[in-house]
Amino acid sequence: MKSSEINGQPNKIEASTRINGEVKSNADFRIDGYLNGTIITSGKVVIGKEGTIEGNIQCLNADIEGTFKGKIHVTEILNLKSSAIIEGEVKISKLIVEAGASFNAKCSMKNVSEVKSIVDNHEKTA
Repeated sequence: MKSSEINGQPNKIEASTRINGEVKSNADFRIDGYLNGTIITSGKVVIGKEGTIEGNIQCLNADIEGTFKGKIHVTEILNLKSSAIIEGEVKISKLIVEAGASFNAKCSMKNVSEVKSIVDNHEKTA
């Protein structure tokens, strides 16, 4: 079991759920509903096909199948599935984009020394 999961499962915002505000956690998150605000986690964020986030994300890794509008900062890998729709600003280390994904964003990638520094600091504090 990963330390970023609770009882072996990520936190989950169901399809029928709408949240306005800020979410902070050390655990992984899966969003199948709607979040207007900010999510900050040292884990992974997954936006399901029906999921939408309007606001800001700060996380270690992210997989997006649904819709994201805003600013996202991913320390390691951002993975966009074919159904993903992204608008806004993206700051990442690595980007994986499947054919069919809509990526309309200002994108900046960290250089190798920044990534090494982040990873080294993350490993020391984990």
